[in-house]
Amino acid sequence: YGGMGLDFSYSIAVAEELGNIRCGGVPMAIGVQSGMATPALTRFGSEELKKQFLVPTIAGDFVACLGVSEAGAGSDVANIKTTAVRKGNEYVVNGGKMWITSRSQADWMCLLANTSEGPPHQNKSLICLPMNLPGIHVAKKIDKLGMRSLDTAQIFFEDVRVPCKNLIGEEGNGFTYQMLQFQEERLWGVANALAQMETIIQETIDYTRQRKVFGRPVLHNQTVHFRLAELAAEVELLRSLLYRTVALYVEGNDVTKFASMAKLKMGRLAREVTDSCLQFWGGMGFTTEVLMSRFYRDSRLMSIGGGSDETMLSIICKYMDILPRK
Repeated sequence: YGGMGLDFSYSIAVAEELGNIRCGGVPMAIGVQSGMATPALTRFGSEELKKQFLVPTIAGDFVACLGVSEAGAGSDVANIKTTAVRKGNEYVVNGGKMWITSRSQADWMCLLANTSEGPPHQNKSLICLPMNLPGIHVAKKIDKLGMRSLDTAQIFFEDVRVPCKNLIGEEGNGFTYQMLQFQEERLWGVANALAQMETIIQETIDYTRQRKVFGRPVLHNQTVHFRLAELAAEVELLRSLLYRTVALYVEGNDVTKFASMAKLKMGRLAREVTDSCLQFWGGMGFTTEVLMSRFYRDSRLMSIGGGSDETMLSIICKYMDILPRK
């Protein structure tokens, strides 16, 4: 389909390298295209769908977006309200989606919608939805605290008709497909965050080495250089967890627990790194003139997007048999 036929570990290598981009929004837009909106289509889509949507997306001729979150259902995916009712050879879509990355540019959406009245984990389907169909309305482009270069919008669907052949895989399996898609998304996000955190730590070392307070460099205070060393150690520990998880995933194992642990640690560590480092920048860190403040704002999303910290903890608890599995 135009790709290189490599395994998922290569996507992680790319995600790590994209972390060297000096903002969060650009790599995330790329990640949505390559690792969040397309895995289910690649794994479960028909040959016709792959030729129509996957081939031009891999070529870069199409921009893809993922339609899961709603105003009343973010991390609680089972509670989405958008419906796709089958009428003849078409689905009629009604509802809305929130926090949609690349919507204003997207050519198609990997849409999760309720296609029946059954149990919430068995009534959902994924559909390739062209974004030029009548009845699709962009309510507004969302003004955000961070990730400001990222095109994020709210969308409404009003009697949008899409061919039933655009269904990805089997009807009713959409929740399962999306959970699998989430694993790749979360691991991709962890990999992307590693280089960003390393950059912030290194820039803080460079800045505190030349910034003097009370006649000596800030870096020469033990509390400063010990803290930076501690943060660097935490980043390396997260990298080890990521690599172990990816290796297991490539071998075909269920890595839900480890991926959730990595996602949880990534969100919390990103906040810890940026908060600690910004403190050492002093007043300059509170300005928009330095990368430090941008990463402070951008990284706050990491504990929310792609499944909140609380959602990750719930998943981990279930796999540890602390809570009953559903």
